[in-house]
Amino acid sequence: MLARKNLVDMTEGNIPRHLIKFSIPMLLGNLLQALYNTVDSIWVGRYVGPEALGAVSISFPIIFSLVAMVMGITMATTTMVSQYAGAKQYDMVRKTINNSVLVLLIAGVFISIIGVLFHRPMLQLINAPEEIMPMASSYLVIFLGGLIFMFGYNVLGAILRGLGDSKTPLKFLFVATMINIVLDPFLIIGIGPFPQMGVAGAALATVISQGVATVLALNYLNRQDHLVAVRLSELAYDAELTRTTIRIGLPAGIQQTVVALGGLVVSSIINTFGPMVVAAYGAAMRLDQFAFMPSMSIGLAVSAMVGQNLGAGREERVRQTVFWASILVASLTGIITLVAVFAPSVLLVLFTTDTEVIQIGSRYLGIVGLAYIPMALMFVITGALRGAGDTLPTMVISIATLWGVRLPLAAYLSSRPDLGVVGIWMAIAISSFSGMIMAHLYYATGRWKDKALVTQTPAVPLVEKDEAAHEDRPPAAKKAKADTS
Repeated sequence: MLARKNLVDMTEGNIPRHLIKFSIPMLLGNLLQALYNTVDSIWVGRYVGPEALGAVSISFPIIFSLVAMVMGITMATTTMVSQYAGAKQYDMVRKTINNSVLVLLIAGVFISIIGVLFHRPMLQLINAPEEIMPMASSYLVIFLGGLIFMFGYNVLGAILRGLGDSKTPLKFLFVATMINIVLDPFLIIGIGPFPQMGVAGAALATVISQGVATVLALNYLNRQDHLVAVRLSELAYDAELTRTTIRIGLPAGIQQTVVALGGLVVSSIINTFGPMVVAAYGAAMRLDQFAFMPSMSIGLAVSAMVGQNLGAGREERVRQTVFWASILVASLTGIITLVAVFAPSVLLVLFTTDTEVIQIGSRYLGIVGLAYIPMALMFVITGALRGAGDTLPTMVISIATLWGVRLPLAAYLSSRPDLGVVGIWMAIAISSFSGMIMAHLYYATGRWKDKALVTQTPAVPLVEKDEAAHEDRPPAAKKAKADTS
């Protein structure tokens, strides 16, 4: 019999309390995640220079574009684990986890090799300024070489979130963040016996910290009393589960890839305005990260709650979840918007003392900050659709928003002499409003509720089936029987 004390049942009880209880560890985790990335930028920007800050900033669209497709599989893993757990199909939970980990291990090695071999052509493709090319190259080689640790931690965290456990990944991330913060000054500026590595030191500190988080997560899952365990000897490829994972994860992966490629195009336009604009954009985007954290965390909580409640046949709780989540994100993000719009320089001075960079970044935040609430509301809807397994509409919305609105507007407005780079900031804000409108219009149709991987009607008595026959059920089955073992 599988232990179930690790599963948090979100099909009963107070919805706002579940959202808040689940989201707080996620929010703290996202804060820690952003913190160790931000600490990298602070050390690099203040002690190496604005060009080094630009080198780190310009690397992230490339990293994102390489990992985006695979991260769709991670999202699918959360959806599948939460729905099978909600339907009490614990054997399918275990099979899904083992299959997803194996697929992501293979993908991580492959993408690392591709990234290391072709990072320089990618930098040239996005018009990376020559002044920062060598530093960006050294950063990318080390970061991409350790991608397997990034994938490892993310998929293990996705497994725990699917089970309703958002607290445990936070503990691992806290340890990793502390390691990164301690290593940064030693490796970036060179203290004691450590060499002065500059931006390469920031990348190495990040890889080491992610590796520690992965090892800690594996050790926790392999405890004897946990619902699931991930052991290399038990990893097995399941073609049917892989097809289901791809069906759910591919649209999300394509969406992430489209967003990443769009980010590369936007970056290539921004890069033509010089290294100071690149540095300002990088610093302001770090602040964007913090602005979106509450809504991203609540969006992940929405995914887990929607998955479990649809799996348990509790459709009425899904709409209530979206309602309460929207109230929460609008309230929290509204406060952040006020700071970004009216006091941006107070935040930007953390990264640099260069007055030109602060001035450019302040203009960015004053415009893009107005779109923080629409983006937050869109995170709630996409979280609900992801939890339902209905990821295709979010892909279509992302493509339409980014390639149909943001990129054409950015190219046109930035070419106007009276706007210049400010036209790009305006395009980002306008496209965010467009995405929110499209996401809410689709959600209102209710089509997402028919996309659940497993469903059951609580009012109908569940019939216990033979365990062997239960394991042979296909993962895409529409009716799930409860495991009463």
